[in-house]
Amino acid sequence: MAAKKPTKNEEKIWLKSYPPEIAHEIPELSYSSVAGLLEDACKKYASSPAFTCMGKSINYSELDEKSKIIAGWLQAKGLKKGDRVAIMMPNILQYTVVLPAVLRAGYVVVNVNPLYTPRELEHQLKDSGAKAIFVLENFATTFEQVRSKVGVEHVVVTSMGDMLGGLKGMIVNLVVRKVKKLVPSWNLPGHHSFKSVMSSNHLLTPAELTHDDIAFLQYTGGTTGVSKGATLSNSNVLSNTSQNTEWLNVVEVPENPTYICALPLYHIFALVVNMIMGMRLGAHNVLIPNPRDIPGFVKELGNYEFNVFPGLNTLFNALLNNEDFRKLDFKALKLTLGGGMAVQQPVAERWQELTGCNVSEGYGLSETSPVATANRFDADKFSGTIGLPLPSTDISIRDDDGKLVPLGDVGEICIRGPQVMVGYWERPEATDHVMTKDGFFKSGDMGFMNEKGQTKIVDRKKDMILVSGFNVYPNEVEEVAVGHEHILEAAAVGIPDDHSGEVVKLFVVKTDPSITEQDVKDWCKKGLTNYKRPQQVEFRDELPKTNVGKILRRELRDN
Repeated sequence: MAAKKPTKNEEKIWLKSYPPEIAHEIPELSYSSVAGLLEDACKKYASSPAFTCMGKSINYSELDEKSKIIAGWLQAKGLKKGDRVAIMMPNILQYTVVLPAVLRAGYVVVNVNPLYTPRELEHQLKDSGAKAIFVLENFATTFEQVRSKVGVEHVVVTSMGDMLGGLKGMIVNLVVRKVKKLVPSWNLPGHHSFKSVMSSNHLLTPAELTHDDIAFLQYTGGTTGVSKGATLSNSNVLSNTSQNTEWLNVVEVPENPTYICALPLYHIFALVVNMIMGMRLGAHNVLIPNPRDIPGFVKELGNYEFNVFPGLNTLFNALLNNEDFRKLDFKALKLTLGGGMAVQQPVAERWQELTGCNVSEGYGLSETSPVATANRFDADKFSGTIGLPLPSTDISIRDDDGKLVPLGDVGEICIRGPQVMVGYWERPEATDHVMTKDGFFKSGDMGFMNEKGQTKIVDRKKDMILVSGFNVYPNEVEEVAVGHEHILEAAAVGIPDDHSGEVVKLFVVKTDPSITEQDVKDWCKKGLTNYKRPQQVEFRDELPKTNVGKILRRELRDN
């Protein structure tokens, strides 16, 4: 029998699945920089609300004024074009004015996870060469521990209530510091308070920026080694914003839509989809500083008619299991975006049943600014795939030798398009390792493409379990497991086995204490062939996750 021939990448079979409203290629970029896009949005939507946090809103005009003040202050400190400025904050109003300020002044944003340990923070600040940092006081003690080891020259510390205004801001700061005791004592001689920066009167000299100038150093999670800075140019981010906006042509989103921003803005998904794309549309983003407080989150949701809800599987799942969330009115919800990790079909089906809105799953990485593929927004049911390549994007499924695999076969997902990063910051060897000679980025994710041009991701290379020579993909095991009505979350890892090399071990969070290990095994037996079934089951009260909400299989595997 003759072997199947690989489908040539040049054929772009996914284009036949494009709706007629969506262009195959994005038009020429309208702006020379991300800063230019944000400035234009502030003028175009001046009186419209831009961001709301803890009941306090700022409109686009205020965003323009406040970011201009901070930008002028930074320039007065002598920073040069292209210098890096770190932002270490959760989803609060201060973040939304500092980020455009850094870009408008001609500098590079270095987003920092506020929950970093001193070791992680030290690495990122050293690696990026950040000259300044804006940090929420709750995390100032972390920076204090590494300050003498890094080259940060200018430190700005803000308090939770600094932009909430008058009495409310004072009360919030009091509660955070004294009642909830969320602010450890810290000492940073020579630091500047956020309020003092906001009261400065230095004029901004508009930076001359081009598509090739760097806008962001977006650090990878470091799950495959040392954390590296994905270098994203203005062109990268503007291209992805344009690609995502083009994808909206098939769905009726209201003018000046309301977005829920529960995912952290320092993460590439929310940064581009919520903030930058949102501002291009004149959107109102409702910031959620702590989405892990599900009761508080749900209470906040009840105050708004929200239209767009970006999230990820663990967040959707947690909300669906909250009684008050199920009582909310979802009539205004037009678009639910799933990313960051695989959306499990049982979760997606429950979400659609409750809200009437299908989960449109997409896929991308920090290195792709971030979105590479997405399901059609007009789909009426969950596809179980990561969808089609966005306009101007090519997907190629390749084997370990870099050769195309036959259609339907599993290989490494490789991505080419204008959103693919410039490279890893000052790591040419690492860049060469992930880029092919014909310009594709090797994602490290395994998947296959079907005849419609949709890609199905099966897992990370490193998470693959090898049982007697057969590949087992944890996502598949986990999706079967969470189909059980009393299993809230599950994570599958490979553990050593004398007979088969590895076997599957499943970590489970259950909602019914009477469920036993045998019950879980019997359930999985119904949906998985023998070698894929978990041989061991361990119950946990919770599973370790990143701050974005991804389950850390590595931590489960190593402990």
